[in-house]
Amino acid sequence: MTTVLPLIAARPLGEPMAWCRGEPRSAGRFVAEAIALAERLPASGRPINLCQDRWHFALGLAAALLRGQTSLLPPNALPETLQQVPGSGAAPYLLVDDATGDDIPHSGRPHRASAWPVLRVQRSSVLAPAISVPTVASALPAVCLLTSGSTGAPQPHFKSFGSLVANIQAASERLASLLARPTLAGVTLVATVPAQHSYGLESSVLLALLGGAAFECGRPFYPADIAAALAAVPAPRALVTTPFHLKTLLLAKLPLPPTELVLSATALLSPQLAARAEAAMGGQLIEIYGATECGQVASRRTTAGDVWKTLGELRIGAEAAAPGKVPRTCSVSGGHVQQATVLADQLELLDERHFRLLGRADDLIHVAGKRSSLAHLNYHLNRVEGVDDGAFWLPDDVTEGVVRPVALVVAPGLGATQIISALRLRLEPAFVPRRVVFVDALPRQATGKLTATDLRQFALLTLAAAGPQAAPASAIDPADGRFPGAIGAADGSFHIAADHPVFAGHFPGRPIVPGALLLSLVMVAVQAHPGLHAWLGAPPRIDNAKFLAAVTPGSDLRIELRTESGGVVFEIHAGSTLAARGRLSAPA
Repeated sequence: MTTVLPLIAARPLGEPMAWCRGEPRSAGRFVAEAIALAERLPASGRPINLCQDRWHFALGLAAALLRGQTSLLPPNALPETLQQVPGSGAAPYLLVDDATGDDIPHSGRPHRASAWPVLRVQRSSVLAPAISVPTVASALPAVCLLTSGSTGAPQPHFKSFGSLVANIQAASERLASLLARPTLAGVTLVATVPAQHSYGLESSVLLALLGGAAFECGRPFYPADIAAALAAVPAPRALVTTPFHLKTLLLAKLPLPPTELVLSATALLSPQLAARAEAAMGGQLIEIYGATECGQVASRRTTAGDVWKTLGELRIGAEAAAPGKVPRTCSVSGGHVQQATVLADQLELLDERHFRLLGRADDLIHVAGKRSSLAHLNYHLNRVEGVDDGAFWLPDDVTEGVVRPVALVVAPGLGATQIISALRLRLEPAFVPRRVVFVDALPRQATGKLTATDLRQFALLTLAAAGPQAAPASAIDPADGRFPGAIGAADGSFHIAADHPVFAGHFPGRPIVPGALLLSLVMVAVQAHPGLHAWLGAPPRIDNAKFLAAVTPGSDLRIELRTESGGVVFEIHAGSTLAARGRLSAPA
């Protein structure tokens, strides 16, 4: 006999399932639209869900379930990625947002994705809300998550509908208990991570569909957009984010509405950043530990300690190890993980439900006879006050001598000596970087992850451009590098015409001014001060640039410049909104 489960968790169908641009959308409306969409889907096939709007994505996922189809979720919509979608089984088709025709992936050469059928997920305001909830076979493979890892080749991981239901029930029970609520009913989730990623899928869309919460339909990226999205939904609020996105948000120092819960995953969070987040937002910060292979496994409140507790009936086991030694591999089983799954991380087990996370087993490095993990080094680098982002990289092409790690750092206002001195207090001498290279940003993915392949390519290009003897410290000595002149408060006013050609492709359905144009306007403002322009040099170095809010067609911009610590700080204001800021200095 086939076991079936409800498409959505038990809840009053008149209550909000989602909030889209401030408009509530009920669970009954969601079910009705999902049933209508299911009737439009091909009778057989493999839907590749590329929808960016979270309501569209959830509708596509639910409609595919009602059709008995498995949704394929790629890490991105690049043609090269879609070409590598597993080819066995029924023919694929694309589910995309309904805004424009420009959201279908293109490339300069033909590829098989261009020949796949495209179905647009459209909202409907004329359907009567559903009064009952359809069911889905528990054993149906609901999703196939395609993760690229460090190889770039998508690796498929199938999840049955029953396992997703069990996983989300355990997660929602844990979060509800932390909030001292019987359920997550009434809690609204605002997520900065894409729904196609396992964490974004589980902690936004599925935590609403199967856990009783509601979600905000967008995916805010800029700090100002995150703050606006939180303010647009009712309390209690929850922010689903990553350490990188969270740190960027807090550095923007924008006023944030009370947020009862902040969820973070994809990398370890420092206690200091967690404490800052809780102070700024007024709620608890909870980290989620999991993996694509096994879903969400454990949680911890970072400010309460470093011990993780497994969710629901999950248990951690380990191979035998010598007394006092950390086991080489650990596995998780029980609950929604029916077959023991080996974890890629090293754990210090306290018992079968509690552990400390030591880092990934595959990122261990050896330097001068010492062993550490890149995750551990990055954790301490990002704890340094003044470091906005940073990552260690160990060169792999050294043929002579002892290879030393390099630190790639986003830290306007800091010098290499300050960073190295801070790391000496936290790391063994062998792992203190001999070279600190300052960059504008690291090549992180939409989830905030930094893959080994992307980091290696970025590091090689950056080091090649900097040269072997490039000085990593600030190019201007703050002691004697001050500009001998005054700069006015408002140094440039610009209007961005609505028909400016730069809007072509930036971005379909929501045109915004690209960062390159904004930075070019800063240079125009600098050139208006001949002495300042000569002092900085041509072209000046952009030590850091943060884009805090989207600049749209027809905006009036005001650029402000001021000297500070041997450089020039710039701010770009769009009306009353701070859209971007950064720092310029003379080239090395």
